[in-house]
Amino acid sequence: MNLDEVIAQRRSVREYRGDKEVTKEQVRELIKSAQQAPSWKNSQTGRYYAIFNKDKMMEVRAQLVEQNQIVTKDVNAVIVSTFVKNRSGFNREGQAENELGNGWGCYDLGLQNAFLILKATDLGIDSIILGLRDAKGLRRVLNIPDTEEVVSVIALGYKKEIEILAPKRKELDSILTVYE
Repeated sequence: MNLDEVIAQRRSVREYRGDKEVTKEQVRELIKSAQQAPSWKNSQTGRYYAIFNKDKMMEVRAQLVEQNQIVTKDVNAVIVSTFVKNRSGFNREGQAENELGNGWGCYDLGLQNAFLILKATDLGIDSIILGLRDAKGLRRVLNIPDTEEVVSVIALGYKKEIEILAPKRKELDSILTVYE
């Protein structure tokens, strides 16, 4: 599949089959792709916690809002994504290099997560990035250090045999300003 096809096919899936599982090897491949994303001064602050264990999955799911608990009920793999605070966007003395500060860590992680879900689509794996979660609860359940900012939970699986239509996108001229 070429990149344009991958981009066109990627969807946020909210209903998964429970009879087909994502493997640890596939998740490792997704994370390797995520590592290829650019980051501020090559700081590579993204961190990933992959959950396959059923008991741990229940603990993680309990940290999601109810609608996201429903979305993740039939997946066997989720990834919690974080970034190391105060590195991306900061100089060696620990001072923010512009007004965004840790916003750069979140930006860099977003790029990594985009690479991750595009690679998942390329491999035939469906996904959704979930932001409605209890960060403190996830930190406790997964023993995530305070030096990392918890950002999202990415559900991975295989969609139920339903058609998911592409959402309407804004007109290009409404989001693009060109100076000639």
